[in-house]
Amino acid sequence: MTDVGARGLDVFDPSPPRSARMAAAEVLRGVGEQDGTWRLPRRRAGMPPVVRVADRFLTGTLDLRAVEFPYLLEFVRCRFEEPPDLRQGKLAGIEFADCWLPGLSARNLSSANEVSLAGSTVDGLVDLVDADVAGSLSLRDSTLRVPDGIAFHADRLKLAGGLLAQRVRVVGELRMAGAHVGGYCNFSGGVLDNPLGHSFNGTGLHVGGNLLMNGCTLNGTMLLAGARVDSALTLRGTTAADGRADDDALDPHSDPNATLVFDRITVDGDVQLDRGFRSAGTVRMVNATLGGTLSLSGGTFDSMGDEKPSGDPVADPTGYGRALHLDGTQVGGDIIGRQARVRGQFRMVDFQAKGSLILDGSTLDNPRADAVLGNRSRIGSNLTAREVEVTGGLELRGVHVGANLDLRGSRITKPGRYRHQPAGKPSVDVGGAIIGRDLICAGGAKEFVAHGGVRARRAQIGRMATFAGAVLGDKLDAHALNLLGMQVQELVVTPISPPRGDVTLRQVRCTVLDDNELFWGATGRIDLEEFRYDSLRHPIDLRDDEEVDRRLRWLRQAMRRAYRPGPYDQFAEMLRAGGNDEHAATVLVEKQRLRYRAVAEGRRWLRPLVLLWSWLQRAMVGYGYRPARALAWLVVAWLLGSIWFATGPELKEINGDDELTWNAWLYTIDLVVPIVDFGNKNRWNPPGASQWIASGLIVTGWVLATTVAAGVTRLLKR
Repeated sequence: MTDVGARGLDVFDPSPPRSARMAAAEVLRGVGEQDGTWRLPRRRAGMPPVVRVADRFLTGTLDLRAVEFPYLLEFVRCRFEEPPDLRQGKLAGIEFADCWLPGLSARNLSSANEVSLAGSTVDGLVDLVDADVAGSLSLRDSTLRVPDGIAFHADRLKLAGGLLAQRVRVVGELRMAGAHVGGYCNFSGGVLDNPLGHSFNGTGLHVGGNLLMNGCTLNGTMLLAGARVDSALTLRGTTAADGRADDDALDPHSDPNATLVFDRITVDGDVQLDRGFRSAGTVRMVNATLGGTLSLSGGTFDSMGDEKPSGDPVADPTGYGRALHLDGTQVGGDIIGRQARVRGQFRMVDFQAKGSLILDGSTLDNPRADAVLGNRSRIGSNLTAREVEVTGGLELRGVHVGANLDLRGSRITKPGRYRHQPAGKPSVDVGGAIIGRDLICAGGAKEFVAHGGVRARRAQIGRMATFAGAVLGDKLDAHALNLLGMQVQELVVTPISPPRGDVTLRQVRCTVLDDNELFWGATGRIDLEEFRYDSLRHPIDLRDDEEVDRRLRWLRQAMRRAYRPGPYDQFAEMLRAGGNDEHAATVLVEKQRLRYRAVAEGRRWLRPLVLLWSWLQRAMVGYGYRPARALAWLVVAWLLGSIWFATGPELKEINGDDELTWNAWLYTIDLVVPIVDFGNKNRWNPPGASQWIASGLIVTGWVLATTVAAGVTRLLKR
C-alpha cells in the first residue's frame, strides 16, 4: 500500500493505505485534543468549534444516534466503511466534502446549521426522513446511487434554508414527499435517473422560493402532485424521458407514459418548460393553479419519444397519446408556446387563462385525431395560432375567448374521423364558442388551409368572422364550412379557391356580408335557409344590373337548381332596405320563375301548361312585380283592339233609340279598363270574331288593371 498522496485520499479506492485508516469512534473520542489529524479551531466568536477530518478511511460506524453534539463536523475526502448513523441526533452542523459513503442514516436529525454532501458519492440510501435543518442542504456535484430503489429519502424534511443540488447525479429515486424548503431548490444541470419509477417524487413538496431544474436530465417520472412553489418553477433546457406513471391504464384520462406529473400543483410565479425543454412522454398538469405565465416556447413535447406508433392512431381517440394534459388548470397570466413542437394531443379541457394563449409558429402533430382538444376552455384575451403546421384537428367546442381566435396562415390537415360515425371530423371545430372580437381563419404570410373544413355551429362572434384567403375542404362528400346558427357582425367569405364540399349558412345572422364568386362556386351544395344579412360589404349601385344578374347566377349555382325561396327573399329584402326597389323586383321575378319551374318538374303531364302560364305572367306583368309592364300591355291591348274595331265589321246598336256616335277608341277603352265607363260597352253588339275579341279584352283588362292598381298601392305606401 502507498501513503496518501499530495492530492489527498482517493475515496474510490476500496483498499486505501493503512496510514489513512482511522476508527470512526476516534472522531468523537478525540474531541478537545489536537494532533496532526484533526483540530478544533474557533473561527470567530459565537461560532461552535469545527471537528475536521481529512483524507481518512473511517472504519466502523460513525455513531451519533440520539447524541447532542455541539460541534460542526467536517469530513473532507474521507471514505466510510459503514453508513454514518445520525438518527435522532442534534448536531451543530455536518459536512461531507468530496467523500464516499455507503449510505447515510439521518432520520429525525436536527441540525442547527448546514448539512452538506457537496461533491460526495453515496452508494446507498441517504435517509433524511423527518429531519429538521435550520440551515441549507447541499447536494452540489454529489452522486447518489441506489439503482431501482430510493437513493435519497427526505419525506417531511424541514429546511429553513435552500436545497442546493446543482449538477447532482441521482441513480434511483429522489423522494421528498411532504418536505418543506424555506428557500429555493436548485437542481440545475442535474441528472435524475430512475427509468422504472419516479426520478423525483415531490408529492406535497412546499418550496418557499424558486424550484430550478434548468438543463436537467430526467429519466423516469417527475411527480410533484399537490406540491406548492411560492415563486417560479423552471425546467428550461431540461430533458425528460422514460416516464412510467402509476395511472390505471383503463382510465381514459390516465397518462401511463407521463414524464412530468404536476397534478394539483400550485405555483405562485411562472412555469417555464421552454428554451430547449424536451419531454419524451406526457407532461401532465391537471387541476393546477399557476399565478404567472406558462411558457412552452421552443419546447418539444413528444408523447411517443423515440417509439413508433403501433397500429392506426384512429383506434385511440388521443392518436399518438397526450403530449400535454392541462385539464382544469388555471393560469393567471399567458400561455406562450411560440415555435413549440408537440407530437401527440395537446389537451386542455376546462382550462382557464386570464391572459392569452399563443402558439404562433408551432408544429402540432397528431394525425387522424385531435391535435388540440380544448372544449369549454376560457381564454381571457387572445387565442392565436398563426402560421402553425397542424396534422390532426383543433377541437375547441364551447370555448370562451375574450378577444380574437386567430389562426391566420395556419395549415391544418388529416383531422381524421369520429370513432362511432363514418363522417370525417372538421379541421377546426369551434361549435358553441363565444368570441369577444374576431374569428380569423384567413390567409397571412401563407394561405389558411383546413382540409377537413371549419365548423362553427352556434358560435357567437362579437365583431368579424373572416375566411379571406382560405382553402377549405378537400373531399367532395364532406363539409367545407359549417356555420349553422352563427351570430356575427361581419362575415367575410372570400376564399382563394372554391370550397371543396358542402357549405352551411343556415340560420346565420350577420350585419355585413363580404363574399366573392369563388365562395359561391363551392363544389357542394350551399345551404342558405334562414341566412340573414343586412347589407353587402360592397353595395350594389342602382344602375349596376350586371351585378344583380351575377349574384342571381351565384344563387342558382349554390343551390344546385333546387328551389329555395328564402335566399331570394333575403336578397330582395336587403336590396329594398337600401332603397334599391328595381333590383329587388328583379330578384323576386327570378324567384317566381324558379318556383314555376320546380312546380312543372313535379307535375309531369301538366308541365307545358305550367311553363306557358309562367311565361305569360313573367312577360306580361313580371309576376306582379312589374306594374309598369302591365300598364304597357294595357295600352297595347287598347291600341290593337281599337284598330280591330275601327277596321273590322260594323257593330250593331243594341238599342236604336239611343243616339250615340260610334267611336272604336272609346269602345275599346271601355272594354280594357274595367273601372272606366264611357257608355259604349253596353250599347254595341259585336258580331262573330269581334265578340271573342271583346271578351278577351275584358279579361285582359281586369288582370292588367288589377296588377297596375296593386303596384300603385305599393308605391303610395312607400
